Amino acid sequence: MDAIVVGIDVSKDRLDVHVHPSGEAFGVARNAEGLDALNARLLSLAPQAVAVEATGGFESVVAASLGGAGLPVIVVNPAQVRAFANALGKRAKTDPIDAAVIARFVEATKPEIRPLPDADTRLLAELVARRRQIIQMIVAERQREKQITNRRLKKSVARLVLALTKELNVLDTGIDEAVRGSPAWREKDELLQSVPGVGPIVSHTLLAEMPELGELDRRQIASLAGLAPWTRQSGQWRGRSFTGGGRRSVRTVIFMAAMVGKRCNPVLKAFYERLITAGKPKMVAIIAVARKLLTILNAILRDKNPWQTA
Repeated sequence: MDAIVVGIDVSKDRLDVHVHPSGEAFGVARNAEGLDALNARLLSLAPQAVAVEATGGFESVVAASLGGAGLPVIVVNPAQVRAFANALGKRAKTDPIDAAVIARFVEATKPEIRPLPDADTRLLAELVARRRQIIQMIVAERQREKQITNRRLKKSVARLVLALTKELNVLDTGIDEAVRGSPAWREKDELLQSVPGVGPIVSHTLLAEMPELGELDRRQIASLAGLAPWTRQSGQWRGRSFTGGGRRSVRTVIFMAAMVGKRCNPVLKAFYERLITAGKPKMVAIIAVARKLLTILNAILRDKNPWQTA
């Protein structure tokens, strides 16, 4: 008997569900009653996987509800699902069609099912995400200030930047208190920050948005961050390797830490200089440093041993 795989397309008010291979399709409201009904119906089917497409945050409550009911939940990348749909020739795009494509994508690719973050980790992730939004708003206002000549408008921008900066400080305090209030997080935070080049922002982002750190091998963790190289090759032709995909916020902070680490971390500095001496472009070398740093952090959390300079 074929394994049952469920695809769920999430919108603001509705969930469209497709059961593969039976082809059963139905919809429920995206509210408490709808989620309860969905959980009960899917539990009776005993699916091998229930896939929810990431849709800008609307999927979080759905995934948490399904996971809390004991269902095997996977949050899938919408870009990968759309590429799969194009490969199947599915040019039409409706919510029921999307749910069916999601189910077929998971049935074909069989992604690994991992435990969902707990409530505390989700809260930390939301705090870190909000911090990132505040910073983006500050940067946008400062860019506008450069284009404004009117003094009153400049003062308006200054007041808003001041208010956003105060809010940023409040969020930083909240994030620090959340981390320090959890013995498990506090231990991991101290281990991560023992590495030269890794500060609170990098550590807290990793704790919030990559809870798998320390539990996967180096190739898997690099792939999650979008730092695993992939190669283009056809016959005798071989193109350049690229990195991409993965968790953008994690990749961003690791890249920032690599920029610092290549100057102040003796291991990363030597590694970077060796690559440059070998003729590697600077950007390629920085990406390699970021990947090496992530591998080091993964090993440190796995072994629970702080950074030690050899």
